[in-house]
Formats: sequence, C-alpha cells, structure tokens
Amino acid sequence: MSLVELIARADTRGLAASGLACLDRCVPLLDGDDEAVRPLWATLADASGDASGPDWAEALAQVRDKLAGPGATGEDEAVVLARRMLAAAPAECSGPVLRTWADACSVASLCIHRLLAPAAGAAPAADVPRDAGTEGLPPLVAAELRRQAAVLELLAGHGAAGVRPALEVSTEGRRVLRAVVSRRARGRG
Repeated sequence: MSLVELIARADTRGLAASGLACLDRCVPLLDGDDEAVRPLWATLADASGDASGPDWAEALAQVRDKLAGPGATGEDEAVVLARRMLAAAPAECSGPVLRTWADACSVASLCIHRLLAPAAGAAPAADVPRDAGTEGLPPLVAAELRRQAAVLELLAGHGAAGVRPALEVSTEGRRVLRAVVSRRARGRG
C-alpha cells in the first residue's frame, strides 16, 4: 500500500502518530533535544483514549514552548518547513484537520529530507513521490518514506500498542537526521 493510501485509511491515533513522527524526526532542525516531543507521544500511548483530549493540547503547548525559535527570518528552507509542521499541529486532534496536518507533515518531512540529502540532484524537493516505491530516490529520502509507512502500518496493526515501536522508528530517523544536520553545519563552518 502506498503512503498516500496509508494516510487515507489511518484512524485518529494513526494520523496523530504519523504527523508527530514526521515532526519528531525533524526536531534536530529546531535545535530540540531527543525528549522535546515526548509529551505528545505519551498522550498517544494511552490505550484508553486518543489524541483528541485536553492532554494533547496541553502537551502541544509545552512542545511549542520548548521548540520556540527566532522565527523564519534568515532560516533555511528545511528549518522553515520544520517550524511550519509544529505551528500547524492542531490543538484538537480530530476530524479533517488532523488528516490535513498528517498529510502536510508527510510532504514537508520528505521535502526536508530531499533538501538535506547529499547529492540529491536538481529535482525539486516537492517531486518526492508518495504513491510509488523508493526506486531512484536518494537514500535519505527513501529511508524517510519507509519510516513514514512503517509508523502508519504499526498503528494500523497494533493500535495503542504500536505507539512504542513507532516511537522507535522515529527515534532512529531523528538520529540519522541529527547526523546529517551536524555534518552540514561542519561543512558550513
């Protein structure tokens, strides 16, 4: 199943986890530590509920405070995209707004990975296909596409029990992106 189909079929928890995982992997661009979005993951892990309660809104406010930055002036495109993901996160995770956010996070995260991919070529970042395989994609982008699909599949197959493995998938991706960001910073300095 393609990433587009997985997002279309995801339930509320799956959509929230999908958007959150994309944001989590991009935290290194926002100068956040590995625990920055942990409060949001904790709300999804609650087996009795979903992300639509007041706990999500409260946790989102905490995360936004932790990752507040100087604004988009002078920031490169990858950082701006990451900030937009965080800014667009809905305080009430339900309905069409959640699906829109998860879908936008998917696109933004793939664009970020395309922008940061060494030797990604001249193709525009927006040209990352989400409805096909990973053939011909730079390794960094292909890995991000696989991670996004894995998160959605884990939540679809396991519900609340899929949150922890989804977090592990996201943590692995965050480490990879942190290394890329670090190499990029050394190359500029």
